[in-house]
Amino acid sequence: MNDGRIFREAWIDGVNKHYPGEPKPGYVTPWDETPAWEREAATAVYGQVRDFIEVSGGHAARLTRDQKGRFVAICWTAQMFMHFEDPKPGYVADWSDLPVWQRATDADIFERIERTV
Repeated sequence: MNDGRIFREAWIDGVNKHYPGEPKPGYVTPWDETPAWEREAATAVYGQVRDFIEVSGGHAARLTRDQKGRFVAICWTAQMFMHFEDPKPGYVADWSDLPVWQRATDADIFERIERTV
């Protein structure tokens, strides 16, 4: 399976698990319908997390869920600055400003990638 697709499916699973109420349709858009920039960003962040896990010799598993989620969030933020000159504030929000559901989802993404490495 494509690395970006794994990231996207982990995002959708996390949204479905953690989002309070009915998520926005864009949050659960399937991979094939996701905009190209978002597929590129998902693929890049997957790669960053995979590489981080590998260069740690597997010791990234010892990070807390919060630390894992923060890593995904900061990688995503960098992608947003790469793809948009003036990204929406929600795309580049600091970790402490992200909603709880999104922080949990980002941690889930890291852990899904851990299982594929």
